[in-house]
Amino acid sequence: MLIPSKRLDSLGASVFSEMDNLRRELEKAGKHLINLSIGSPDRAPALEIREILSQGVLDDSQFGYTLTRGTANFRKACAEWYLERFGVLLDPETEVLPLMGSQDGLAHIFLAYIDPGDLALIPDPGYPIYTAGLMLAGGEKVAMPLLEKNGFLPDLKQIDPDLARKAKLMFLNYPNNPTAAVAPLSFFEDVVEFAQLNDLLICHDAAYSELAFDGYSPVSFLQAKGARDVGIEFHSVSKTYNLAGARLGFVVGNSEVIRNLAQLKANIDYGVFRPVLTAGAYALSSAQTSVEENRSAYERRRDVLIKGCALAGWKMPSPQGSMFIWAPVPTAQDSLSFAIALAREAGVVVVPGVAFGEHGEGYVRVAMVQDEIVLQEAVRRIQQFLQKP
Repeated sequence: MLIPSKRLDSLGASVFSEMDNLRRELEKAGKHLINLSIGSPDRAPALEIREILSQGVLDDSQFGYTLTRGTANFRKACAEWYLERFGVLLDPETEVLPLMGSQDGLAHIFLAYIDPGDLALIPDPGYPIYTAGLMLAGGEKVAMPLLEKNGFLPDLKQIDPDLARKAKLMFLNYPNNPTAAVAPLSFFEDVVEFAQLNDLLICHDAAYSELAFDGYSPVSFLQAKGARDVGIEFHSVSKTYNLAGARLGFVVGNSEVIRNLAQLKANIDYGVFRPVLTAGAYALSSAQTSVEENRSAYERRRDVLIKGCALAGWKMPSPQGSMFIWAPVPTAQDSLSFAIALAREAGVVVVPGVAFGEHGEGYVRVAMVQDEIVLQEAVRRIQQFLQKP
């Protein structure tokens, strides 16, 4: 029997695997589950976006490779959207790169910049690809604790100066997954100064910049003075326009970093499917009505969960952004034990916080990825579970 590479041992997906195995076990046993674990949009794209996509699929000329840089039309749409949304001017030829979903870029940036033994500053708790991508490149993680007392922002002053100087890059993500925290522009300004001091590449994952509530509008890292000199920002067209399965995102910012990432990707893939790029360009360039409808839908879902669980004594913070609620475990259990019990007894699947790093212990991540009627049923089950004798 062939022995798999040691890279697989470093990926650390045991908690996710355990919960997925539990889900399959319960479904096989006939239990009806409400899955609030995976951050995959359940809503469909706007009809006009689907029409553009379908027209492209029916065009015989649309099936060739687009290559790494995609189409000029898509890059131009990204730059124009960025100017309209954030007031940041980008060169579509040198500062914009399409991605097969933002995770494509999040994973591959490590291969472009990390050699075996190199250090990277990674948030904890954090989206798993930040650690997985680093491990696959042979790098070493320096965890930045995201603590509630700091608004789930890393305390830059608490990072060991020696480790900061040795590190090559820092990952950030706001609105945050899993904590749903948001970051002010002043924080990003501090990050730019920190990066300049320590010669760091900043990689900001802004996948949820368009999913914010109560009138809040997330800022871009690139709005901070000097940010383009030290970093890049990733966006998810998939999440913003409910095109998750179509796999489309883009990265913008420092032209040298964009060029190096493009060089790496040119050796890995042959670009995004042209009809998907065309649909994405249309989505970015059109009136953002569907984005606002999406926000409203998720805000209603948030309120159903927050208010319903509060009636059972489970007080959850109300997030300003993302499709997640980062909720403290309401029982005297660790996060994994609580998540397992909730799935087995109530049929509601969430992710234990420890899956996102040791500082995620004490919380669970609840994804708002079901419609309101289903969430009302989830709330009923949770209430029954928490109020049992």
